[in-house]
Amino acid sequence: MPDTTFGPQGWTPDRLGDLTGKTYLITGANAGAGFQAARTLLSRGAKVVMLNRSAEKSQAAVAELKKEFGAKTDVSFVRVDLASLASVREASAVVLKTIPRIDALICNAAIAQVPTQQFTEDGHESMLGTNHYGHFLLCGLLFERIEGSKGRIVVVSSLGYNMGIKTIQFDDMNWDRNYHQNKTYSQSKLAQMMFAYELQDRLASGGKTDVGVYVCHPGSSRTSLISTSGNLVTRVLFGLMSLSPLVQSAERGSWPEVMCATEEGLEQRALYGPTDRLEFVGPVGKGTLHPHAYDKDVMTRLWGMSEEKTAFTWAL
Repeated sequence: MPDTTFGPQGWTPDRLGDLTGKTYLITGANAGAGFQAARTLLSRGAKVVMLNRSAEKSQAAVAELKKEFGAKTDVSFVRVDLASLASVREASAVVLKTIPRIDALICNAAIAQVPTQQFTEDGHESMLGTNHYGHFLLCGLLFERIEGSKGRIVVVSSLGYNMGIKTIQFDDMNWDRNYHQNKTYSQSKLAQMMFAYELQDRLASGGKTDVGVYVCHPGSSRTSLISTSGNLVTRVLFGLMSLSPLVQSAERGSWPEVMCATEEGLEQRALYGPTDRLEFVGPVGKGTLHPHAYDKDVMTRLWGMSEEKTAFTWAL
Protein backbone atom coordinates (compact mmCIF):
# COMPACT_ATOMS: atom_id res chain seq x y z
CA MET A 1 0.00 0.00 0.00
CA PRO A 2 1.76 3.18 -1.16
CA ASP A 3 2.33 5.91 1.41
CA THR A 4 0.07 8.86 0.64
CA THR A 5 1.40 11.26 3.28
CA PHE A 6 2.75 13.62 0.64
CA GLY A 7 0.14 12.96 -2.05
CA PRO A 8 0.41 10.86 -5.23
CA GLN A 9 3.72 12.43 -6.24
CA GLY A 10 5.31 11.64 -2.87
CA TRP A 11 7.85 13.90 -1.21
CA THR A 12 9.76 16.16 -3.60
CA PRO A 13 12.28 18.99 -3.00
CA ASP A 14 9.48 21.45 -3.85
CA ARG A 15 8.47 21.08 -0.19
CA LEU A 16 11.75 22.63 0.97
CA GLY A 17 11.73 26.17 2.30
CA ASP A 18 14.63 28.53 2.81
CA LEU A 19 17.49 26.69 4.56
CA THR A 20 19.71 29.72 5.13
CA GLY A 21 21.55 29.40 8.45
CA LYS A 22 21.32 25.60 8.51
CA THR A 23 24.34 23.30 8.21
CA TYR A 24 24.29 19.79 6.79
CA LEU A 25 27.13 17.27 6.92
CA ILE A 26 27.05 14.50 4.31
CA THR A 27 29.42 11.55 4.12
CA GLY A 28 30.32 10.39 0.62
CA ALA A 29 29.07 13.58 -1.01
CA ASN A 30 31.40 13.96 -3.97
CA ALA A 31 29.32 11.72 -6.27
CA GLY A 32 25.99 9.94 -6.61
CA ALA A 33 23.11 10.53 -4.21
CA GLY A 34 25.31 12.35 -1.69
CA PHE A 35 26.39 14.91 -4.29
CA GLN A 36 22.80 15.38 -5.44
CA ALA A 37 21.65 15.86 -1.84
CA ALA A 38 24.34 18.53 -1.43
CA ARG A 39 23.11 20.26 -4.60
CA THR A 40 19.52 20.33 -3.39
CA LEU A 41 20.40 21.66 0.06
CA LEU A 42 22.74 24.31 -1.34
CA SER A 43 20.06 25.44 -3.78
CA ARG A 44 17.94 26.42 -0.76
CA GLY A 45 20.72 28.42 0.88
CA ALA A 46 22.07 25.82 3.31
CA LYS A 47 25.70 25.33 4.25
CA VAL A 48 27.02 21.88 3.29
CA VAL A 49 30.14 20.20 4.62
CA MET A 50 31.10 17.09 2.68
CA LEU A 51 32.92 14.33 4.55
CA ASN A 52 34.76 12.45 1.82
CA ARG A 53 37.74 10.15 1.48
CA SER A 54 39.22 11.66 -1.70
CA ALA A 55 40.54 15.23 -1.44
CA GLU A 56 40.93 15.41 -5.22
CA LYS A 57 37.33 14.39 -5.96
CA SER A 58 36.09 16.66 -3.17
CA GLN A 59 37.88 19.67 -4.61
CA ALA A 60 36.36 18.92 -8.02
CA ALA A 61 32.88 18.57 -6.46
CA VAL A 62 33.23 21.85 -4.55
CA ALA A 63 34.37 23.61 -7.73
CA GLU A 64 31.41 22.19 -9.67
CA LEU A 65 28.92 23.29 -7.00
CA LYS A 66 30.39 26.79 -6.79
CA LYS A 67 30.22 27.04 -10.55
CA GLU A 68 26.52 26.11 -10.43
CA PHE A 69 25.43 28.19 -7.42
CA GLY A 70 28.04 30.97 -7.27
CA ALA A 71 31.47 31.55 -5.76
CA LYS A 72 30.04 32.48 -2.37
CA THR A 73 28.22 29.16 -2.00
CA ASP A 74 29.03 27.77 1.46
CA VAL A 75 30.28 24.31 0.57
CA SER A 76 33.45 22.72 1.87
CA PHE A 77 34.89 19.33 2.70
CA VAL A 78 36.67 17.57 5.53
CA ARG A 79 38.65 14.50 4.61
CA VAL A 80 37.56 11.30 6.33
CA ASP A 81 38.15 7.64 5.58
CA LEU A 82 35.36 5.73 7.28
CA ALA A 83 37.44 2.56 6.99
CA SER A 84 39.89 4.09 9.48
CA LEU A 85 38.71 4.79 13.01
CA ALA A 86 41.75 7.06 13.48
CA SER A 87 40.67 9.07 10.42
CA VAL A 88 37.12 9.33 11.80
CA ARG A 89 38.52 10.70 15.07
CA GLU A 90 40.71 13.22 13.24
CA ALA A 91 37.86 14.39 11.01
CA SER A 92 35.50 14.72 13.97
CA ALA A 93 38.04 16.89 15.78
CA VAL A 94 38.24 19.18 12.72
CA VAL A 95 34.45 19.39 12.51
CA LEU A 96 34.07 20.19 16.21
CA LYS A 97 36.72 22.89 15.90
CA THR A 98 35.31 24.53 12.76
CA ILE A 99 31.58 23.77 12.46
CA PRO A 100 29.50 25.44 15.20
CA ARG A 101 26.18 23.73 14.40
CA ILE A 102 24.99 20.52 12.73
CA ASP A 103 21.35 20.49 11.65
CA ALA A 104 21.75 17.01 10.19
CA LEU A 105 24.52 14.48 9.77
CA ILE A 106 23.60 12.38 6.73
CA CYS A 107 25.38 9.01 6.82
CA ASN A 108 25.35 8.48 3.06
CA ALA A 109 28.76 6.96 2.24
CA ALA A 110 29.06 3.23 1.69
CA ILE A 111 31.02 0.55 -0.06
CA ALA A 112 29.14 -2.38 -1.58
CA GLN A 113 29.57 -5.82 -3.09
CA VAL A 114 33.31 -6.06 -2.36
CA PRO A 115 34.08 -9.24 -4.35
CA THR A 116 36.55 -10.86 -1.95
CA GLN A 117 36.97 -10.53 1.81
CA GLN A 118 38.89 -7.35 2.67
CA PHE A 119 39.70 -5.73 6.00
CA THR A 120 39.88 -2.20 7.32
CA GLU A 121 43.09 -1.02 8.96
CA ASP A 122 41.42 -1.80 12.29
CA GLY A 123 40.93 -5.44 11.29
CA HIS A 124 37.19 -5.36 10.56
CA GLU A 125 35.47 -6.80 7.49
CA SER A 126 35.58 -3.89 5.06
CA MET A 127 31.87 -3.29 4.44
CA LEU A 128 30.84 -3.63 8.08
CA GLY A 129 33.85 -1.57 9.15
CA THR A 130 33.20 1.24 6.68
CA ASN A 131 29.42 1.36 6.52
CA HIS A 132 28.61 0.63 10.16
CA TYR A 133 31.56 1.05 12.55
CA GLY A 134 32.86 4.18 10.82
CA HIS A 135 29.48 5.89 10.97
CA PHE A 136 28.77 4.60 14.51
CA LEU A 137 31.91 6.33 15.75
CA LEU A 138 31.37 9.47 13.67
CA CYS A 139 27.83 9.92 15.00
CA GLY A 140 29.00 9.34 18.55
CA LEU A 141 31.84 11.85 18.35
CA LEU A 142 29.60 14.51 16.80
CA PHE A 143 26.48 13.75 18.84
CA GLU A 144 26.88 16.58 21.36
CA ARG A 145 27.14 19.14 18.55
CA ILE A 146 24.09 17.65 16.81
CA GLU A 147 22.16 17.65 20.09
CA GLY A 148 23.16 21.27 20.75
CA SER A 149 21.67 22.21 17.38
CA LYS A 150 18.53 20.09 17.97
CA GLY A 151 19.62 18.35 14.81
CA ARG A 152 19.19 14.97 13.18
CA ILE A 153 21.07 11.85 12.25
CA VAL A 154 20.03 10.34 8.92
CA VAL A 155 21.16 6.79 8.19
CA VAL A 156 21.08 5.87 4.51
CA SER A 157 20.58 2.13 4.34
CA SER A 158 19.60 -0.15 1.47
CA LEU A 159 16.88 -2.60 0.55
CA GLY A 160 19.75 -5.07 0.77
CA TYR A 161 19.17 -5.19 4.54
CA ASN A 162 16.34 -7.61 3.77
CA MET A 163 18.30 -9.83 1.39
CA GLY A 164 20.84 -11.42 3.71
CA ILE A 165 20.60 -13.60 6.82
CA LYS A 166 18.27 -11.11 8.58
CA THR A 167 20.27 -11.01 11.79
CA ILE A 168 23.82 -10.24 12.91
CA GLN A 169 26.36 -13.04 12.65
CA PHE A 170 27.88 -12.41 16.07
CA ASP A 171 30.01 -15.55 16.12
CA ASP A 172 31.82 -14.51 12.92
CA MET A 173 31.58 -10.75 12.39
CA ASN A 174 34.31 -10.80 9.75
CA TRP A 175 32.59 -13.56 7.76
CA ASP A 176 35.71 -15.74 7.73
CA ARG A 177 33.63 -18.87 7.14
CA ASN A 178 31.03 -17.75 4.63
CA TYR A 179 32.05 -14.44 3.05
CA HIS A 180 29.68 -13.43 0.26
CA GLN A 181 29.74 -10.07 -1.49
CA ASN A 182 25.97 -9.60 -1.30
CA LYS A 183 25.08 -11.24 2.03
CA THR A 184 27.96 -9.56 3.83
CA TYR A 185 26.95 -6.19 2.35
CA SER A 186 23.36 -6.84 3.49
CA GLN A 187 24.67 -7.46 7.00
CA SER A 188 26.44 -4.08 7.02
CA LYS A 189 23.27 -2.24 5.98
CA LEU A 190 21.17 -4.12 8.54
CA ALA A 191 23.74 -3.15 11.20
CA GLN A 192 23.40 0.50 10.23
CA MET A 193 19.62 0.34 10.62
CA MET A 194 19.87 -1.44 13.96
CA PHE A 195 22.24 1.27 15.17
CA ALA A 196 19.68 3.92 14.24
CA TYR A 197 16.71 2.18 15.84
CA GLU A 198 18.66 1.36 19.01
CA LEU A 199 19.82 4.98 19.18
CA GLN A 200 16.17 6.05 18.95
CA ASP A 201 15.36 3.81 21.92
CA ARG A 202 18.28 5.08 23.99
CA LEU A 203 17.46 8.71 23.30
CA ALA A 204 13.81 8.14 24.22
CA SER A 205 14.65 6.33 27.46
CA GLY A 206 17.13 9.08 28.39
CA GLY A 207 14.62 11.84 27.69
CA LYS A 208 16.82 13.24 24.92
CA THR A 209 14.09 14.18 22.48
CA ASP A 210 15.90 17.04 20.76
CA VAL A 211 17.68 14.75 18.27
CA GLY A 212 15.75 12.99 15.51
CA VAL A 213 17.10 9.76 14.01
CA TYR A 214 15.75 8.65 10.64
CA VAL A 215 16.44 5.76 8.28
CA CYS A 216 15.99 5.83 4.52
CA HIS A 217 17.22 4.17 1.35
CA PRO A 218 17.68 5.49 -2.19
CA GLY A 219 15.86 2.67 -3.94
CA SER A 220 17.55 1.51 -7.10
CA SER A 221 19.53 4.50 -8.36
CA ARG A 222 22.22 5.23 -10.91
CA THR A 223 25.10 5.94 -8.56
CA SER A 224 28.77 4.99 -8.56
CA LEU A 225 28.40 2.58 -5.63
CA ILE A 226 28.45 -0.70 -7.53
CA SER A 227 30.85 0.55 -10.22
CA THR A 228 33.46 1.48 -7.63
CA SER A 229 33.49 -1.67 -5.52
CA GLY A 230 31.60 -4.50 -7.25
CA ASN A 231 33.26 -7.19 -9.34
CA LEU A 232 33.02 -7.25 -13.15
CA VAL A 233 29.92 -9.45 -13.36
CA THR A 234 28.09 -7.32 -10.78
CA ARG A 235 29.05 -4.13 -12.58
CA VAL A 236 27.90 -5.46 -15.96
CA LEU A 237 24.59 -6.73 -14.56
CA PHE A 238 23.90 -3.45 -12.78
CA GLY A 239 24.92 -1.54 -15.91
CA LEU A 240 22.28 -3.43 -17.89
CA MET A 241 19.70 -3.07 -15.14
CA SER A 242 20.32 0.69 -14.95
CA LEU A 243 18.76 0.98 -18.40
CA SER A 244 15.48 -0.45 -17.11
CA PRO A 245 12.49 1.34 -15.57
CA LEU A 246 13.42 -0.29 -12.24
CA VAL A 247 16.29 2.18 -11.82
CA GLN A 248 15.99 5.92 -11.24
CA SER A 249 18.40 8.86 -11.33
CA ALA A 250 20.88 9.59 -8.55
CA GLU A 251 19.01 12.86 -8.02
CA ARG A 252 15.75 11.05 -7.25
CA GLY A 253 17.74 8.56 -5.18
CA SER A 254 18.86 11.47 -2.99
CA TRP A 255 15.36 12.68 -2.17
CA PRO A 256 14.74 10.32 0.78
CA GLU A 257 17.87 11.51 2.60
CA VAL A 258 17.07 15.17 1.94
CA MET A 259 13.54 14.58 3.19
CA CYS A 260 14.78 12.88 6.36
CA ALA A 261 17.20 15.75 6.99
CA THR A 262 14.58 18.49 6.64
CA GLU A 263 10.92 17.41 6.75
CA GLU A 264 8.94 17.88 9.96
CA GLY A 265 6.54 15.32 11.40
CA LEU A 266 8.22 12.13 10.17
CA GLU A 267 7.94 8.92 12.16
CA GLN A 268 11.25 7.69 13.53
CA ARG A 269 10.61 3.93 13.65
CA ALA A 270 10.21 3.78 9.88
CA LEU A 271 12.07 3.26 6.62
CA TYR A 272 11.69 5.97 4.00
CA GLY A 273 12.31 5.64 0.28
CA PRO A 274 10.58 5.01 -3.04
CA THR A 275 7.16 3.38 -2.70
CA ASP A 276 6.47 1.92 -6.16
CA ARG A 277 7.69 -1.18 -8.09
CA LEU A 278 9.24 -3.30 -5.31
CA GLU A 279 10.11 0.03 -3.61
CA PHE A 280 12.97 0.38 -6.09
CA VAL A 281 11.53 3.53 -7.69
CA GLY A 282 8.54 5.83 -7.46
CA PRO A 283 7.12 8.48 -5.13
CA VAL A 284 9.12 8.99 -1.94
CA GLY A 285 7.38 8.17 1.32
CA LYS A 286 7.22 5.62 4.11
CA GLY A 287 8.05 2.15 2.85
CA THR A 288 8.05 -1.36 4.28
CA LEU A 289 10.07 -1.96 7.43
CA HIS A 290 10.57 -5.62 8.33
CA PRO A 291 10.62 -6.43 12.06
CA HIS A 292 14.00 -8.15 12.03
CA ALA A 293 15.57 -4.70 11.50
CA TYR A 294 14.58 -3.71 15.04
CA ASP A 295 14.92 -7.00 16.94
CA LYS A 296 15.66 -5.58 20.40
CA ASP A 297 17.97 -8.32 21.67
CA VAL A 298 20.07 -8.18 18.52
CA MET A 299 20.16 -4.37 18.49
CA THR A 300 21.31 -4.22 22.11
CA ARG A 301 24.02 -6.79 21.56
CA LEU A 302 25.21 -5.08 18.38
CA TRP A 303 25.42 -1.72 20.19
CA GLY A 304 27.64 -3.21 22.89
CA MET A 305 29.85 -4.90 20.34
CA SER A 306 30.08 -1.71 18.27
CA GLU A 307 31.23 0.28 21.31
CA GLU A 308 33.84 -2.39 21.97
CA LYS A 309 35.08 -2.54 18.35
CA THR A 310 35.32 1.26 18.02
CA ALA A 311 36.67 1.81 21.56
CA PHE A 312 33.99 4.47 21.99
CA THR A 313 31.25 4.61 24.62
CA TRP A 314 28.27 6.84 23.87
CA ALA A 315 27.40 9.17 26.76
CA LEU A 316 23.61 8.93 26.63
